[in-house]
Amino acid sequence: MRALVPLALAVLLSPACAPPAASPSPAAPNHPPSAAVVPLDTVAAAPAMPPPPAGTKLTYVHAGHLFDGTGDTVRDDVVLVLAGDRVQRVAPAHDVTIPSGSTVIDLSQDTVLPGLIDCHVHLGDRPDHVDDIYSFKDTPLTQAMIAVVHAKQTLDAGFTTVRDLGSTPFLSVDLRTMIDAGDIVGPRIVASGPMISMTGGHNDLNGFSPQTRVERFPGERSFSIADGADEVRHVVRAQMKYRVDVIKLAASGGVFSHGDKPGAPQFTIEELKVAVEEAHAQGRKVAAHAHGTQAIKNATVAGVDSIEHGSFLDDEAIGLMKAHGTWLVADIYNDDYTLSHAEELKMPHDYVEKERALGRTQRESFARAVKAGVKIAYGTDAGVYPHGDNALQFVTMVQWGMTPAAAIRAATSNAAELLGRSDVGVLAPGRFADLVAVSGEPLKDVKTLQHVELVMKGGNVVKDARAAQK
Repeated sequence: MRALVPLALAVLLSPACAPPAASPSPAAPNHPPSAAVVPLDTVAAAPAMPPPPAGTKLTYVHAGHLFDGTGDTVRDDVVLVLAGDRVQRVAPAHDVTIPSGSTVIDLSQDTVLPGLIDCHVHLGDRPDHVDDIYSFKDTPLTQAMIAVVHAKQTLDAGFTTVRDLGSTPFLSVDLRTMIDAGDIVGPRIVASGPMISMTGGHNDLNGFSPQTRVERFPGERSFSIADGADEVRHVVRAQMKYRVDVIKLAASGGVFSHGDKPGAPQFTIEELKVAVEEAHAQGRKVAAHAHGTQAIKNATVAGVDSIEHGSFLDDEAIGLMKAHGTWLVADIYNDDYTLSHAEELKMPHDYVEKERALGRTQRESFARAVKAGVKIAYGTDAGVYPHGDNALQFVTMVQWGMTPAAAIRAATSNAAELLGRSDVGVLAPGRFADLVAVSGEPLKDVKTLQHVELVMKGGNVVKDARAAQK
């Protein structure tokens, strides 16, 4: 259980320019994995948008190489014309006339990509506070303050959009709202409430005496604990009342919780179906925390939109996910961090043993899913390991079966499709002007994404490491 976060806290923290998100709608499809580099004149340039209103600020970004978030190639020598917070035009540099005195961002020596997307973060969490004891130690303000720090770290790492999948009521909703208003620096947030769990499940407070409770305000548990179809329906509706964008369910046990097993299913298919029915009826998607094989199958049959973790996949589960179009969001890097830092972080012994038991199996499951053609979106579970290190997972995804281009698409166009966002994830006319620039060639070496030189969100440069070096 976590602390309640008051909305007013965030006004104490620094402002930034971050335009509000547009209404969600479907985005680009998957593409087969491969990697190549071709000159721009062999690829049709994206069409321009209608002329912007008079007085709109135009910015010209000269990209030496452009990976637009789709396909398997980069284009050489490209200019992106930005109108306010949107991309107006993407064209070969020789086809663009830049008026004298215009704002030009020279990235002619760099590779430019869409702003990256992490589909599974916990901005209010930190790896040194994973034990349940911090439910008693942390005040209602603790997570709110650290979440603001984490949001800035995440944005500086090049992740301009995230899906926060589990926070106290309703930290990520408030953070989303204040970032959109420009009061706080951070990525666009697709926000959930607390993960919904059965009694004694992965998001319950287990192993303490019956009289021990943590409830920061009356009825806090009513947003996170449910048993039976009627209670599940009520909790989903209660979360939607407070403007969550996505519903998160615990369909199996977990690693960082006492008294349950990651492989054991939680919630019945009926309970899961009710949650999906309620969420989908109101235009919300559903993410299911599911390590165990049966839990993955139950959640997939129930109609969830994504399986988070997916540690114990078998052929039947993979077949069901393909048949239902269910996305896999597998956090396959953080096993390295957890096992190498467990002692210094004083992680509970049972957490460490559970992680050790499933880490490699999760990666093998991921490799089978990639080979079988399951839809993959990028998600790290940041909060279990440090925020700002989100890009470390690209290397692990390539090591376990993806091409660099496919791994990057998982964090751009594929992620946007999972989130139901047609305004992010691709550098094309009409999309938000969210982009990153790196030295080197990420389609040959994804490790370059760990060192982002420039980050732009909504047409505003929010980080420029090159300027700091001058």
